[in-house]
Amino acid sequence: MDTAARLAPVGKAGQRFQQFFRAKSSCRSPAANLSGVSTIDGLTGVLVALASPLHRDGSVDAEGTARLVEHVLDGGVSGVLALGSTGETASLDEAARRQVLEAVVAATHKRVPVLCGVAQSQLSSALSEVDAAARAGADAVLVTPPYYYPTDQPGVAAFYRAIAERASIPVLVYNIPPFTKVVAEPATVADLAREGAIHGIKDSSRDFEYFEGVCIATHDMPEFRVFTGSDTMLVASLAAGGAGTICGAANVAPQWVVRVYDAFMRGDIEAARAAQEDLYRLVMALRAGVFPSAIKAALHLQGICEPWTAPPARKLDGRLEAQLREQLARWSLLPD
Repeated sequence: MDTAARLAPVGKAGQRFQQFFRAKSSCRSPAANLSGVSTIDGLTGVLVALASPLHRDGSVDAEGTARLVEHVLDGGVSGVLALGSTGETASLDEAARRQVLEAVVAATHKRVPVLCGVAQSQLSSALSEVDAAARAGADAVLVTPPYYYPTDQPGVAAFYRAIAERASIPVLVYNIPPFTKVVAEPATVADLAREGAIHGIKDSSRDFEYFEGVCIATHDMPEFRVFTGSDTMLVASLAAGGAGTICGAANVAPQWVVRVYDAFMRGDIEAARAAQEDLYRLVMALRAGVFPSAIKAALHLQGICEPWTAPPARKLDGRLEAQLREQLARWSLLPD
């Protein structure tokens, strides 16, 4: 496969629209009537798994969401994901999820693609979430496999086929077995991709053998998007043929993640590795406390939003917040 063709350089603010409006001459059944297919088929670079800014009482902070969106767009990202794991989708009620997505869609104002996370193990609930995302203006949905009960690969495939039959926007698989305990195997992903049921995957397994397996299984479908959810594996994932990353650290330092991607795409591997090492240190710092409390704390320290997380997670404790403040200040990631 021609890696350059699959991974067109993106990431600078002035380059966002190249992949956003990159058209495809045809789409595969059953996705021929989907809106947003060309947007996703050409999407590469750094996407942010957005945090969901909340007030202390748990209500959605629309103004904080707008500030966060502007912050990451100023950092040069190619798109945003609302209501992913970093966005606490599993801890928000239905009304809050709708409010978060509406705030993100309004703030992006069609400048970059908006993906919406869906994490529902019951099929009709998942379909309802997909329909709501499409109505709210999302360009695609990122859907976890059904979880809680053990599920075999035919069951995983049937779940995604059922969603694809009803979805009016493209579907991407969200492979995150540390949370769901279910894996969409590379062969299953490839079969669904060939059928046109799915248009990409975000892999947050931190299992590089799995990631490479998906890249190999889908290498004959260059329009299929393979994103890593592991910020620390960005250089390795690009070398394997990945399209980019959908990651949480880009909330705090979007330009750091974009720097890794841009350096790799221009062929400066030494610079990409150096930037990856910086990003690794940031990611380790943002794993303090209970996820995603450190990301929320960092955004609060940056003046973007309040530090509150959705229950049962709690605000980062004072000792860990002080350590995080010192690290962010040392890396010049706090306002003057």
